[in-house]
Amino acid sequence: MNIIFRFSFAYVLFFACACSVTAQNSNRLWVEIDTEVHRLDIRQEIDYYNSSTDTISEIVLNDWNNAYADVKTPLAERFSDEFYRGFHLAKEEERGKTSNITITDNNKTLLSWKRTEKNPDIVVIQLLNKLAPNQKIKLRLKYTVKIPSSKFTKFGYDDLGNMYLKSWFLTPARYENHDFVVYNNENLDDIANTVTDYDLELKLAKGFTVTTDLNTTEEISNNDYAVYKLSGKNRVDFELFIEPKSSFTNFKSERFEVITNLDGDKVVPEDQAKAIDCVVRFVKNNIGDYPFEKIVVSQTDYERNPFYGLSQLPSLIRPFTDEFTYELKFLKTYLNVFLNNSLFINNRKESWIHNGIQVFIMMKYIEENYPDAKMLGKAATFRLLKSYNLTNLDFNEQYSYFYMLMARKNLDQELGAPKNYLIKFNEQIASKYRAGLSLRFLENYSENNAVSSSIRMFYTENKTKQTSESDFENILKRQTAKEIDWFFKTIIHSRDLIDYKFNKVSKTNDSIYFSLKNKTNVNNVPVPVYGIKNGEIVFKKWLEPATNDSVYSIKRNDANKIVLNYKNEVPEYNLRNNWKSLKPFFPNNRPIKFVFMKDLEDPFYNQVLYVPTLEYNLYDGLIPGMRLHNKTILDKPFIFDINPAYSTNTNTFSGSGSFTINQNYRSSRLYNVKYSLSGSYFHYAPDAFYTRFNPNIQIRIRENDFRDNRKQLIYLRQVMVNREKSAIISNDNSSENYSVFNAKYFNTKTEVTAHSNFVSDVQLSDKFGKIATEFEYRKLFENNRQINLRFYAGTFLYNKSNSDFFNFALDRPTDYLFDYGYYGRSESSGFFSQQLIIAEGGFKSKLDTAFANQWISTLNAGYTIWNWIEVYGDIGVLKNRTKNPVFAFDSGIRLNLVTDYFELYLPVYSSNGWEIGQKNYNEKIRFIITFSPKILVNLFNRKWF
Repeated sequence: MNIIFRFSFAYVLFFACACSVTAQNSNRLWVEIDTEVHRLDIRQEIDYYNSSTDTISEIVLNDWNNAYADVKTPLAERFSDEFYRGFHLAKEEERGKTSNITITDNNKTLLSWKRTEKNPDIVVIQLLNKLAPNQKIKLRLKYTVKIPSSKFTKFGYDDLGNMYLKSWFLTPARYENHDFVVYNNENLDDIANTVTDYDLELKLAKGFTVTTDLNTTEEISNNDYAVYKLSGKNRVDFELFIEPKSSFTNFKSERFEVITNLDGDKVVPEDQAKAIDCVVRFVKNNIGDYPFEKIVVSQTDYERNPFYGLSQLPSLIRPFTDEFTYELKFLKTYLNVFLNNSLFINNRKESWIHNGIQVFIMMKYIEENYPDAKMLGKAATFRLLKSYNLTNLDFNEQYSYFYMLMARKNLDQELGAPKNYLIKFNEQIASKYRAGLSLRFLENYSENNAVSSSIRMFYTENKTKQTSESDFENILKRQTAKEIDWFFKTIIHSRDLIDYKFNKVSKTNDSIYFSLKNKTNVNNVPVPVYGIKNGEIVFKKWLEPATNDSVYSIKRNDANKIVLNYKNEVPEYNLRNNWKSLKPFFPNNRPIKFVFMKDLEDPFYNQVLYVPTLEYNLYDGLIPGMRLHNKTILDKPFIFDINPAYSTNTNTFSGSGSFTINQNYRSSRLYNVKYSLSGSYFHYAPDAFYTRFNPNIQIRIRENDFRDNRKQLIYLRQVMVNREKSAIISNDNSSENYSVFNAKYFNTKTEVTAHSNFVSDVQLSDKFGKIATEFEYRKLFENNRQINLRFYAGTFLYNKSNSDFFNFALDRPTDYLFDYGYYGRSESSGFFSQQLIIAEGGFKSKLDTAFANQWISTLNAGYTIWNWIEVYGDIGVLKNRTKNPVFAFDSGIRLNLVTDYFELYLPVYSSNGWEIGQKNYNEKIRFIITFSPKILVNLFNRKWF
């Protein structure tokens, strides 16, 4: 079926930051759409007016639809960075592109145009004659647009015949600072279009409906098609939904119409209307009047920017009512659309303004309408959960924890950083929340509602025209008499952390004397001090620290405790050092609080979490235990983790434990160092145990670009092992008690389309010295086939041992450092001996020459045949003392059912011959079975961090 779109774009209002002159550009488009292949054939006219003070020789058009053209565009690279496979593996017809572009000028002379490999979603038109200031040129264009599938970004077509069109046509880029703003489409909703008046004529086949935030001025229909005429003034973009059956409902407010299809099936229309009216009135009172007659709040917009944590849980365990959930979803989406449609900032470089206003208003909405709401909703009323800090936190306190999650990992980024430099968790969550928290901080510090009044003034003065951070800053400074340069210098445009603690506290019956210590040594920012008496606030005062040795004097008002930042108004790095007791003989240490399973950090307690554990190995059997640790959701500078356990097979105690000091470095590529001491006690044979102590240092290095997936690690450790002598397993004296110094270097870069990992390894002990290197490479092709390559080489520097225990292994390392999760580490036959650990030689078949006491070199390869079925092959050379080198190989089928969790390796042909036809073939099959939850957590983390 062919459907014809006919657009007529008249008068575009073009703004340039370089001058205050405004002028109009006009567009006219005639568009034919083939809904079978989602193609648009377009004729277009642009009357472009140079409103700048520069003479220009080219005009830049945004062509963001072409970002879907192939797997090498900036959009595709971002998908790969964030481990989204869908676009890379998509069919050609599912991707989008813009093609067959021809452009002529006023005289119908053909103009040349170009796009570059770096900017495939930008069209640069070369003018025959330079365009002087205040001159106009008419451009005529013809081109074809292929709309992509909506499964990539939720923009495009879906399998139900619906189409969501946004940023799909060619339109002039914004001109400022003597140049066009060139931004690639990176799925960030920050296209740099000019401010434009739209007139749109839409022709559709019968049976389709149109929903848009533009105004409908006329509708003509006959038996075959309908024509809609739409218009909108002072817009940078618009939304257009085409559906066989409309999913939208219209709600009338005082001044304009709200059109929404936000998921609210469990909320009756009356309650939806009540929530919408409440939100619309609140936003009007706190921001200003929406300048347009219609606004579309869609489920698609919400899904692109959801309220994380609010509705991700299944409905059976969701802690909020359906009505509250709908209201908060609508509030967040409405604010996002409201600001994007009417407050035109540089949304790539200054997105913190939109984010800050949005979250600030959301927090204010909760404070005024749901002051008693908790972070976990109705879960806070459950008696069993009363002791958890997670359930006692107010709803708005979650914003601070989401930001702090990244700050404690040393992954937070400055609020003023461009959007496309932010890692996903910051772009979607942490930086947005920090922006809102920062505005709330400034509001509380100003003590005269300066931020609230500034937001209203900023919006009123600048809606529907291009504005900037400097305009917002000037208004904020006019609204408060206090000096706030620190806000932009430290809070917005730096990664500086805020962390104060009390120093030298003394008291009398009437007064308190103290100084503050700035633990992060950054520019001082204000902080409030509270006096608390029996849980009640008796005084509050804002301090403006100048130096660490400044002494403050405050009237006591019978306070028995003083607390910094008691209401968490300042986005502070550490709240656990913020209070001092004024009671005589009262220790300042926080009391211990035992918590089951997991909790958020509670600044007023030393939390000890206890968790039942259950492990298994062949010799200890089931190993029930009780893990005691202080790992809350936020990282800490000191972590202990002790897991005493009981071996059911041997009826003895076993277990493990570790102590870690975690140190972050804020301003260098070496961003984290961990000093750890760990130990374990388990059985390595039915009649013998081992103890292992491992003091170690981990040095982590990252690139200056936080989005770069390359990570480096230097790992230094001394592994001390004491193995009890076994009557069952043959040991020599050198393999019972030993100590090994180990230095490793890792250099890893991982994306969905490619993975590379380099490891160098040095081991030194009194019995041996060895060096080894390993390189892995993985490549995913567009046909969903994948190739895996792994090279390993190692050699002994010296070797005084006469056993195979410390030798290089071809297929099953002895694991003398006890790094691997063997279930039966001493087994040489039977089911547990078939467990596979890809290490050292990496072979899957068991060959006669299984160890090398001089050197080894192997190559492992694999290639996908179909889905989870792969072929593998290994080749290698082993050299033992006094013997000639031995060449070895194997090959077979890999069933990659769940990567790193459940894999089977079926040998086919090797140095042993045709293994598939030999007896006891089932004993040759190797398997990988892992129960560690850390692997699943890492699969999640890599998409966000």
